[in-house]
Amino acid sequence: MRVLGVDPGLTRCGVGVVEGVAGRPLTMVGVGVVRTPSDAELGLRLVAIEQGIEAWLDEHRPEFVAVERVFSQHNVRTVMGTAQASAVAMLCAARRGIPVALHTPSEVKAAVTGSGRADKAQVGAMVTRLLRLDAPPKPADAADALALAICHIWRGPATNRLQQAVAQHRLQQAVAQHAAGVRKAPQATQAPQAPKTPHASKGRTA
Repeated sequence: MRVLGVDPGLTRCGVGVVEGVAGRPLTMVGVGVVRTPSDAELGLRLVAIEQGIEAWLDEHRPEFVAVERVFSQHNVRTVMGTAQASAVAMLCAARRGIPVALHTPSEVKAAVTGSGRADKAQVGAMVTRLLRLDAPPKPADAADALALAICHIWRGPATNRLQQAVAQHRLQQAVAQHAAGVRKAPQATQAPQAPKTPHASKGRTA
Protein backbone atom coordinates (compact mmCIF):
# COMPACT_ATOMS: atom_id res chain seq x y z
CA MET A 1 0.00 0.00 0.00
CA ARG A 2 1.33 3.42 -0.95
CA VAL A 3 -0.19 6.41 0.85
CA LEU A 4 0.29 10.14 0.38
CA GLY A 5 -0.18 11.96 3.67
CA VAL A 6 -1.16 15.63 3.52
CA ASP A 7 -0.85 17.98 6.49
CA PRO A 8 -2.89 20.90 5.10
CA GLY A 9 -1.87 24.52 5.49
CA LEU A 10 -1.77 27.64 3.34
CA THR A 11 1.80 28.71 4.10
CA ARG A 12 3.24 25.21 4.54
CA CYS A 13 1.39 22.13 3.31
CA GLY A 14 3.25 19.02 4.43
CA VAL A 15 3.35 16.04 2.07
CA GLY A 16 4.85 12.61 2.62
CA VAL A 17 4.60 9.24 0.90
CA VAL A 18 4.93 5.98 2.83
CA GLU A 19 4.76 2.45 1.48
CA GLY A 20 4.10 -0.80 3.29
CA VAL A 21 1.47 -2.87 5.08
CA ALA A 22 0.37 -3.14 8.69
CA GLY A 23 2.58 -5.39 10.77
CA ARG A 24 5.68 -4.99 8.59
CA PRO A 25 8.44 -2.37 8.36
CA LEU A 26 7.40 0.75 6.47
CA THR A 27 9.41 2.70 3.91
CA MET A 28 9.46 6.42 3.29
CA VAL A 29 9.21 7.11 -0.43
CA GLY A 30 9.35 10.90 -0.26
CA VAL A 31 8.69 13.87 2.00
CA GLY A 32 8.48 17.62 1.53
CA VAL A 33 6.46 20.80 1.90
CA VAL A 34 4.40 22.78 -0.60
CA ARG A 35 4.93 26.45 0.28
CA THR A 36 3.03 29.60 -0.67
CA PRO A 37 3.91 33.23 0.15
CA SER A 38 1.76 34.67 2.92
CA ASP A 39 1.35 37.99 1.10
CA ALA A 40 -0.01 36.42 -2.12
CA GLU A 41 -3.67 36.53 -3.11
CA LEU A 42 -5.67 33.63 -1.67
CA GLY A 43 -6.75 32.22 -5.02
CA LEU A 44 -3.15 32.12 -6.27
CA ARG A 45 -2.03 30.38 -3.08
CA LEU A 46 -4.66 27.68 -3.54
CA VAL A 47 -3.58 27.21 -7.15
CA ALA A 48 0.03 26.80 -6.00
CA ILE A 49 -1.02 24.16 -3.47
CA GLU A 50 -3.01 22.34 -6.14
CA GLN A 51 -0.05 22.35 -8.52
CA GLY A 52 2.27 21.12 -5.78
CA ILE A 53 0.00 18.22 -4.78
CA GLU A 54 -0.63 17.32 -8.41
CA ALA A 55 3.14 17.07 -8.91
CA TRP A 56 3.40 14.67 -5.97
CA LEU A 57 0.54 12.58 -7.29
CA ASP A 58 2.18 12.43 -10.72
CA GLU A 59 5.55 11.41 -9.32
CA HIS A 60 4.59 8.89 -6.65
CA ARG A 61 1.21 7.47 -7.82
CA PRO A 62 -0.25 6.74 -4.36
CA GLU A 63 -3.13 4.31 -3.91
CA PHE A 64 -4.63 6.35 -1.07
CA VAL A 65 -4.48 9.93 0.19
CA ALA A 66 -4.70 10.61 3.93
CA VAL A 67 -5.56 14.18 4.96
CA GLU A 68 -5.67 15.64 8.43
CA ARG A 69 -9.25 16.36 9.48
CA VAL A 70 -9.74 20.03 10.24
CA PHE A 71 -10.85 20.74 13.79
CA SER A 72 -11.97 23.88 15.59
CA GLN A 73 -9.35 26.22 16.95
CA HIS A 74 -9.45 29.66 18.54
CA ASN A 75 -7.87 31.26 15.48
CA VAL A 76 -10.69 31.21 12.93
CA ARG A 77 -8.44 32.55 10.18
CA THR A 78 -6.04 29.64 10.62
CA VAL A 79 -8.92 27.16 10.56
CA MET A 80 -10.22 28.61 7.30
CA GLY A 81 -6.83 28.41 5.62
CA THR A 82 -6.32 24.84 6.78
CA ALA A 83 -9.79 23.85 5.58
CA GLN A 84 -9.20 25.43 2.17
CA ALA A 85 -5.87 23.62 1.72
CA SER A 86 -7.51 20.39 2.87
CA ALA A 87 -10.27 20.79 0.28
CA VAL A 88 -7.69 21.29 -2.47
CA ALA A 89 -5.92 18.07 -1.49
CA MET A 90 -9.19 16.11 -1.49
CA LEU A 91 -10.17 17.61 -4.84
CA CYS A 92 -6.86 16.61 -6.44
CA ALA A 93 -7.25 13.03 -5.21
CA ALA A 94 -10.95 12.73 -6.12
CA ARG A 95 -10.30 14.01 -9.62
CA ARG A 96 -7.99 11.02 -10.14
CA GLY A 97 -10.31 8.55 -8.44
CA ILE A 98 -7.94 8.05 -5.50
CA PRO A 99 -9.70 7.21 -2.21
CA VAL A 100 -9.33 9.89 0.48
CA ALA A 101 -9.31 9.25 4.23
CA LEU A 102 -9.55 11.90 6.95
CA HIS A 103 -7.77 11.35 10.27
CA THR A 104 -7.95 13.59 13.32
CA PRO A 105 -4.71 14.85 14.90
CA SER A 106 -5.35 12.86 18.08
CA GLU A 107 -6.00 9.72 16.04
CA VAL A 108 -2.69 10.14 14.22
CA LYS A 109 -0.77 10.83 17.42
CA ALA A 110 -2.28 7.78 19.12
CA ALA A 111 -1.47 5.55 16.14
CA VAL A 112 2.16 6.69 15.91
CA THR A 113 3.14 7.34 19.53
CA GLY A 114 0.48 5.53 21.57
CA SER A 115 -0.81 8.79 23.05
CA GLY A 116 -3.39 11.13 21.53
CA ARG A 117 -1.77 14.04 23.43
CA ALA A 118 1.77 13.64 22.12
CA ASP A 119 3.53 16.84 21.03
CA LYS A 120 5.16 17.48 17.65
CA ALA A 121 8.60 16.51 18.93
CA GLN A 122 7.35 13.09 20.05
CA VAL A 123 5.56 12.55 16.73
CA GLY A 124 8.71 13.48 14.81
CA ALA A 125 10.84 11.15 16.93
CA MET A 126 8.51 8.19 16.40
CA VAL A 127 8.23 8.85 12.66
CA THR A 128 12.03 8.86 12.50
CA ARG A 129 12.17 5.56 14.36
CA LEU A 130 9.37 3.84 12.46
CA LEU A 131 10.74 4.81 9.05
CA ARG A 132 14.39 4.23 10.09
CA LEU A 133 15.47 7.75 9.18
CA ASP A 134 18.69 9.45 10.18
CA ALA A 135 16.92 12.52 11.57
CA PRO A 136 13.37 13.83 12.04
CA PRO A 137 11.98 15.42 8.87
CA LYS A 138 11.92 19.21 8.89
CA PRO A 139 9.76 21.21 9.23
CA ALA A 140 7.23 19.57 11.55
CA ASP A 141 4.58 19.76 8.80
CA ALA A 142 6.57 17.22 6.79
CA ALA A 143 6.83 14.84 9.76
CA ASP A 144 3.09 15.22 10.39
CA ALA A 145 2.37 14.27 6.75
CA LEU A 146 4.39 11.08 7.15
CA ALA A 147 2.58 10.35 10.41
CA LEU A 148 -0.75 10.66 8.57
CA ALA A 149 0.38 8.14 5.96
CA ILE A 150 1.61 5.74 8.67
CA CYS A 151 -1.69 6.08 10.55
CA HIS A 152 -3.69 5.21 7.46
CA ILE A 153 -1.57 2.17 6.62
CA TRP A 154 -2.02 0.84 10.13
CA ARG A 155 -5.67 1.75 10.63
CA GLY A 156 -7.04 1.90 7.10
CA PRO A 157 -7.71 -1.86 6.65
CA ALA A 158 -9.53 -2.07 9.99
CA THR A 159 -11.58 1.02 9.15
CA ASN A 160 -12.50 -0.41 5.76
CA ARG A 161 -13.62 -3.69 7.34
CA LEU A 162 -15.76 -1.79 9.85
CA GLN A 163 -17.36 0.29 7.10
CA GLN A 164 -18.08 -2.86 5.08
CA ALA A 165 -19.63 -4.54 8.12
CA VAL A 166 -21.84 -1.52 8.80
CA ALA A 167 -22.91 -1.37 5.16
CA GLN A 168 -23.72 -5.09 5.15
CA HIS A 169 -25.76 -4.73 8.35
CA ARG A 170 -27.74 -1.83 6.89
CA LEU A 171 -28.37 -3.80 3.72
CA GLN A 172 -29.69 -6.76 5.72
CA GLN A 173 -31.95 -4.43 7.70
CA ALA A 174 -33.31 -2.89 4.52
CA VAL A 175 -34.01 -6.33 3.02
CA ALA A 176 -35.74 -7.46 6.23
CA GLN A 177 -37.89 -4.31 6.37
CA HIS A 178 -38.84 -4.74 2.73
CA ALA A 179 -39.80 -8.39 3.28
CA ALA A 180 -41.87 -7.46 6.34
CA GLY A 181 -43.67 -4.79 4.33
CA VAL A 182 -44.53 -7.28 1.61
CA ARG A 183 -45.95 -9.75 4.15
CA LYS A 184 -48.11 -7.03 5.74
CA ALA A 185 -49.49 -5.76 2.45
CA PRO A 186 -53.27 -6.48 2.11
CA GLN A 187 -54.15 -9.32 -0.17
CA ALA A 188 -56.03 -8.44 -3.34
CA THR A 189 -59.76 -9.14 -2.96
CA GLN A 190 -62.17 -10.11 -5.65
CA ALA A 191 -64.73 -7.57 -6.69
CA PRO A 192 -68.10 -8.23 -4.99
CA GLN A 193 -70.60 -9.97 -7.22
CA ALA A 194 -74.03 -8.50 -7.81
CA PRO A 195 -76.79 -10.30 -5.84
CA LYS A 196 -78.73 -12.82 -7.85
CA THR A 197 -82.31 -11.90 -8.62
CA PRO A 198 -84.95 -14.64 -8.21
CA HIS A 199 -86.37 -16.11 -11.42
CA ALA A 200 -89.97 -15.20 -12.22
CA SER A 201 -92.41 -18.07 -11.66
CA LYS A 202 -93.86 -19.50 -14.85
CA GLY A 203 -96.98 -20.76 -13.15
CA ARG A 204 -100.34 -18.87 -12.98
CA THR A 205 -101.18 -17.18 -9.74
CA ALA A 206 -104.47 -17.69 -8.00
